[in-house]
Amino acid sequence: MKVLRNVRNWLYERLEWNDLIAPLKKKTVPRHRLSYWYFLGGITLFLFMIQVATGILLLLYYRPGANEAFESVQYLMTQVQFGWLIRSIHSWSANLMIFTAFAHMFSVLFFKAFRKPRELTWISGVILLVLVMGFGFSGYLLPWNTLAFFATKVGTDIAGQVPLIGHPIMIFLRGGEEVTGATLIRFFGFHVAILPAVVTSLIMVHLLLVQRQGMSVPPKVEREWVANPSAKREIKFFPNFVLRELMAWYAGLGVLGALAALFPWNLGVKADLFASAPAGIKPEWYFLFMFQTLKLIPSKVWFADGEVLGILAFGAIGLLWLLLPFFESDRVAGSKQWVTGLSIFALVYVIAMSVYGYVAK
Repeated sequence: MKVLRNVRNWLYERLEWNDLIAPLKKKTVPRHRLSYWYFLGGITLFLFMIQVATGILLLLYYRPGANEAFESVQYLMTQVQFGWLIRSIHSWSANLMIFTAFAHMFSVLFFKAFRKPRELTWISGVILLVLVMGFGFSGYLLPWNTLAFFATKVGTDIAGQVPLIGHPIMIFLRGGEEVTGATLIRFFGFHVAILPAVVTSLIMVHLLLVQRQGMSVPPKVEREWVANPSAKREIKFFPNFVLRELMAWYAGLGVLGALAALFPWNLGVKADLFASAPAGIKPEWYFLFMFQTLKLIPSKVWFADGEVLGILAFGAIGLLWLLLPFFESDRVAGSKQWVTGLSIFALVYVIAMSVYGYVAK
């Protein structure tokens, strides 16, 4: 114990921990009946760290290339001790990370946490969600199995339908006209180098904005506190809230470990570039609502291509979603009801179309 105490004192003298954590000790977090929703952002960050750690371990054995990728993953899962578990944790944590990111976004939306002065926090969060979905899309191809190959082909085909810039985007993503080994190597670069660098930088900006602006309080709770100031409750960020967040991480780790162990991620069959696409192929669940919507749009709407109109509509909705804080204003009558109604409709639509896409043939 004396040795540990001496080491701690030695570090304190050189790093001045007390000065570093002093602002955190002064920071407080609102405490109310809905404050457990605050944990979603931290859980998403925790799952991202799991992604980084397991991704580094997978990189020790993975070999990008059409002739080696599938075999390297197969070797990892069958010959490397606990290799199957590491890959399963990586795959499940990716899906859980996207799920918690969606849940975090909608919780921010319904609790009006995007209001002034947190507009930039919302914008950075929405961009992070898009990049996280890009992680899922780029990583899906890396095992080079049949479903991943044809799902990537369909996804890049859709990107190619964007007017004017669609074809160059498709060529950029594929590294050519078709999905080949060059596409695999390109997606590998996106997945392990470009996206991690961009996402890590944006996470730091997002966290800085959150720390700067503090935790938002839902309007209803805020009105209650104004009417009755004695009802206001706060807890210290460090160590009180941090310890609660760590417990949420521990619970998330338990769920992740159970899913990875009980439902190992399947590898499937190696991709064959000359085979026909399997019947009923679908993208991952987080793209399913968009995919199913595009399928339901007629091939021709007046004189325009239906799929192109659908892609343009999703692009316009995405831009509107990004700028949503600027459409809600105390000076614009009915704006709050309009934003709330849009949020509820968006959540119901995403869930309904995802379920319909899952059960539809």
